[in-house]
Amino acid sequence: MCGQKADKNVANESWNQRLIMAHQSPNVHLCLVLHNHQPIGNFDNVFEAAYQDSYKPFLDVFEKFQQLRISLHTSGPLMKWLVQRHPEYVARLVELVADGRIEIVGGAFYEPILAMIPSEDRKGQIAQFSSWLNETLSTTVNGMWIPERVWESEFTSDIVDAGIRYTILDDYHFRRAGLRDEELTGYFVTENEGRVLRIFPGSEKLRYLIPFHEPNETVDYCRQVAERQPGAVLVFGDDGEKFGTWPDTKQHVYEHGWLERFFGALTDNQDWLKTSTLSQAVTETKPCGKVFLPDASYREMTEWAMPVHRQIELDNVSHSVEHDGRFQQLQSFISGGFWRNFKVKYPESNEMYSRMIYVSRLLAQAEENGVDQQTLDQARDHLYQGQCNCSYWHGAFGGIYLPHLRNAVYEQLIKAENLLEKATRSEASWVECESGDFNFDGQNEVRLANDQLATWITPHEGGYLYELDVRRINHNLLATMQRRPESYHQKIRHGQSQGDDGAASIHDRVVFKQEGLENCLNYDSHLRKSLVDHFWPADVDIHDVADGKANELGDFFAGDFTAAVRKNPDRMQVVLKRSGSADGKSIGITKGVTIDKGKSIVEIAYLLEGLPQDHSFHFGVEFNFAGMPEGLDDRFFSNKDGIALGQLGSILDLRNAQQLSLSDGWLDLEVRMILEKETNIWTYPIHSVSQSESGFELVHQSVVVQPHWMVKGDVHGRWATKILLSMNSLSNKSHAQNDQMATVS
Repeated sequence: MCGQKADKNVANESWNQRLIMAHQSPNVHLCLVLHNHQPIGNFDNVFEAAYQDSYKPFLDVFEKFQQLRISLHTSGPLMKWLVQRHPEYVARLVELVADGRIEIVGGAFYEPILAMIPSEDRKGQIAQFSSWLNETLSTTVNGMWIPERVWESEFTSDIVDAGIRYTILDDYHFRRAGLRDEELTGYFVTENEGRVLRIFPGSEKLRYLIPFHEPNETVDYCRQVAERQPGAVLVFGDDGEKFGTWPDTKQHVYEHGWLERFFGALTDNQDWLKTSTLSQAVTETKPCGKVFLPDASYREMTEWAMPVHRQIELDNVSHSVEHDGRFQQLQSFISGGFWRNFKVKYPESNEMYSRMIYVSRLLAQAEENGVDQQTLDQARDHLYQGQCNCSYWHGAFGGIYLPHLRNAVYEQLIKAENLLEKATRSEASWVECESGDFNFDGQNEVRLANDQLATWITPHEGGYLYELDVRRINHNLLATMQRRPESYHQKIRHGQSQGDDGAASIHDRVVFKQEGLENCLNYDSHLRKSLVDHFWPADVDIHDVADGKANELGDFFAGDFTAAVRKNPDRMQVVLKRSGSADGKSIGITKGVTIDKGKSIVEIAYLLEGLPQDHSFHFGVEFNFAGMPEGLDDRFFSNKDGIALGQLGSILDLRNAQQLSLSDGWLDLEVRMILEKETNIWTYPIHSVSQSESGFELVHQSVVVQPHWMVKGDVHGRWATKILLSMNSLSNKSHAQNDQMATVS
């Protein structure tokens, strides 16, 4: 009985203590902990819909039941939006906090996965959010929400150092530590480096009961626990969006009166079923004992973090034995994957992560160099926003497949870097080149940057340009996404759509938001980046290229290039070289990437060598442009005469072209590609088939522009060309075009 003993495990209680428990009146503490969150970069209408469908109506119902107590965590991005857009809601929170009905639970300000950010940023985000909440809601924050319940033991000392006394994880974490369900009826203490933290196990059973089953089922479950272990503490900790925002839940929870009935049932049974805040539970009960939890997250997350083939194996095995009575016992020993491996499963996640670490280190260096506090504070806030977790992983909730969330992360990181660059440089116009293991793969990458652009190049993986930042608009044109297999693609192929007359857990729903998704399951053999070098059959079809089904004849698109740097004060170049094969012939490629001080232009030069005189090669250079969506009239292609050629989702097969522009009115950006010689150009969109809370959907990820040539060597076996890539404001087109044409000539 966790509420009546200290530092002992239920399993080790004496027989006499068990007899004493049996004669006590059945009673239980129920802690309802809601987690409300919207990520950085989500659309304003999504925030508003969640407010109208979940946050406001929940409070409307809750206020009527004056005997009930809950704990509420609202993430920093959402809380700041509420202060600006719905101050009346915030005022209601202040009153409920003052009345002792709501306890405010803190956390890391912009909801990062704690395993993803440096220790100092962990402490900074937690302490800063607590301070902000204390001031905004006139309260003292003692507990915190762990984003996505991703836990590693070393977090304990950082959390305690940031001023937090207790937190909540899933009971899955505790079962992974060897505890049984019947032992998880209260909070435990854990420790790291002498810092002690209290941790509540959130009940998975309650997560699946609430709000998808009738209220009496939750009450009956609580009664069973109360009779078995009087004084127990049970914790429900889950998303507030499941009360109205999740599919079908608005009707179920509010229109059909589920929440009214649920709160009514709790009130009717308050003589033995006491709703408590986490703070009350810590004050009124003693810990169950000490525990050290393994690195884990909630059960579904551990499955999503696994490689796809292992996910499929686990899913198949689980379904084959789920009706075996022993399976329930075995489940606690199934460990799943490790959250950090999302950075392996999705290299795009690692790109954001390593970019974030780069900015975090810039900030630390600027602080050491005495940059003024106002700049540091502004840059730190942008950095913290760029650590928001949702775009760094994928599952039923993670948003790595959502371009607007990836774009938002890069926007904040580029803003932070721009502030720090301006504060630490004496010249307004500059150019530089540096080499280092920027993405932590054990090999060096190259950063080539000036005051207008920042380019990041990976020589050892195809010589790709893997990031291209337009500083003026804080936008990474290469925040792309590769099309790759996902475990749920099996359901799409088999058309396993499942309707439901009532609300169901997101984990149980299979809904297709569009028809024909099974025909869109195309996969890429390489990351969707720029300067990807292809050799195609002479008669290759553009649709096969677009679908990733064309026969690749060369080994350059993923090969290992050497890199050298040429520098002068106003102009710097990275030279990439590789000897390889194409169409069975040994050839070499040299490509140079050059930028000048003060210019928003990337100059790209290609030299192919060793070309046999009796053989022609179909050579293409792939460019991807992200964050420039399809389906809108102010996002379009145009030729050198300014004639529009269609929206950015258009499939084009242009002949004898020397220039192509991509315009985006929302970004105020024109990306212009100028070719030294006329040639043919393909354009096509990249779509992924991915999963979200509302179902399976087709998502536009990037626009491909691929100039391609029939190449034959000169008398020396050489062929060369040049490509200019310029990034301009749409309002300043004529001046930029004259400058570019002069450069290419």
